[in-house]
Amino acid sequence: MSGEASGDTPTSDSFPEGEPRPATYYHLARAVLYREYLIFVRYPANAIGGIVVALFFFGVLFYGGRLLAGQELADSLEGIIVGYFLWTLSVGAYSSVSNDIGSEVQWGTLERHITTPFGFAPVALLKGIAKVVRTFLTSGIILAIMLLLTGTRLSLDPITVVAVAGFSITSVLGLGFAAGGITVLYKRIGNWLNLLQFGFVALISAPVLDAPWTRFLPLAHGSALLQRAMVDGVRLWEFGLADIGLLVGVAVGYLVGGYIVFSYATRRARRLGVLGDY
Repeated sequence: MSGEASGDTPTSDSFPEGEPRPATYYHLARAVLYREYLIFVRYPANAIGGIVVALFFFGVLFYGGRLLAGQELADSLEGIIVGYFLWTLSVGAYSSVSNDIGSEVQWGTLERHITTPFGFAPVALLKGIAKVVRTFLTSGIILAIMLLLTGTRLSLDPITVVAVAGFSITSVLGLGFAAGGITVLYKRIGNWLNLLQFGFVALISAPVLDAPWTRFLPLAHGSALLQRAMVDGVRLWEFGLADIGLLVGVAVGYLVGGYIVFSYATRRARRLGVLGDY
């Protein structure tokens, strides 16, 4: 029979009834997305608390700055809102990997990821992407409230904003991978990891026009493009090919670099026998 010939692709009839079928990356992606959904709906107080904290700091920045700077703040308010929106996305993308791996180390559940048929790094990457999706939703809520509080109007083309912001924070996701790998080796380095989050402010506000080399840093070029998109109304297809190419290149470069550091650190932790230690 043709179904018994060697090399045929297994069908649903190829597996005995009741025997579990091998999981695929589709099942893994669906599982981690569903996990994030459950965490979001089952612990609403924590999700709402994150939004409230972000709005509190923006309120301090906005109302305190208005008292001190007055008209100067009003003239740059649109840029501040865009920068703060990108900063909330960046912190979410960075902590999605670094903090999550740190929690797994403390909980003693890190070995479960190692023993999966997919490998530790792909599981961590998909979990990071799932958290980035959730971060986009919460940051979108924060952006809407900021616009209402300040009475500011921005150009919010969904395709342009999601594409530019998505590639911008992909480089930060790579930094999160590198930080997660270092966490696996050295365990408690949370203070150093949290310090890097404040460095995102400098990257977002980097003077890319005065110092062109800063375009190759994470967030810097993406922040400049996002400012043009949301403040000046420039659409994605109106950017030059060089700008889009650099945005994608920086994103992929830092993500691949962070993935390599993560893989090396986890392999070294296994060789040293400290993978499950805490």
